[in-house]
Amino acid sequence: MKVLIVGAKGMLGSDLTRSLNHSIQIIGTDKEDFDITNQRETLRALLKIRPQWLINVAAYTQVDRCEKEIELAFKVNAEGVKNLALACKEIQAKLIHVSTDYVFDGKKQKPYVEEDTPTPISIYAKSKLKGESYIQTLLNDFIIIRSSGLYGKRGINFVNTIIKMAKEQNELTIVNDQWVSPTYTIDLSRAIGTLMKVSPKGIFHVTNSSHCTWYQFTCKILELIGSKSKVIPLSSNQLNRPAKRPSFSVLNCKKFTEVTGMELRPWDEALTEYISLL
Repeated sequence: MKVLIVGAKGMLGSDLTRSLNHSIQIIGTDKEDFDITNQRETLRALLKIRPQWLINVAAYTQVDRCEKEIELAFKVNAEGVKNLALACKEIQAKLIHVSTDYVFDGKKQKPYVEEDTPTPISIYAKSKLKGESYIQTLLNDFIIIRSSGLYGKRGINFVNTIIKMAKEQNELTIVNDQWVSPTYTIDLSRAIGTLMKVSPKGIFHVTNSSHCTWYQFTCKILELIGSKSKVIPLSSNQLNRPAKRPSFSVLNCKKFTEVTGMELRPWDEALTEYISLL
């Protein structure tokens, strides 16, 4: 079986490449190989490779910058995904696409299930939801995975940023009214491999289990690295970032567990392992 990973050099893509069953033929591509925003170029690349599966982990994820770079956000997160879906349809490949918890506005205040209606409140989230919509319109056989708060060894992420800040600052101010389920890219990669074996269709929520605020997440990070830096909680209004974030974007992963028999470990267990390997 031939599997193409688009965005293979990124944080999730690099872990995914390493964690998938090595009896599978894995081909990793990134933006220097072909431009997903170019429909003709994308189709040409997929016709040449002809994978049975395409896993798309490429995205423009700078949430605040998306508020200004609206065209770029939709070009990558929506039109790029549309081009991949069209190419998959042409070669009859199954598409796995990674989306985000941010497609919800957070007002539910309970973990979101796949059937909940998305109501994005940022340009980033709107562009990601448009990408989801293209897939559902163009393909019958697909898997959309919504996940949350990704961190991993390769690339810029919240955990690495906090560790760096703690070395440079005695005090950190972190938002304490946004609830998430931080997810380790190694665990998400294993979940993707499991979904490939079962080969279901549709949308699945996949995160590490349990949830916390970004403030609580930060406190745990500092505890694990033995930092004495003080963490000061603040509200989203005090932070006043360009893009709005949902106050509660925790995802209900029951459907994933029912289909695969797999449940991802609690976020604090995953974080403990991640930091032990740094």
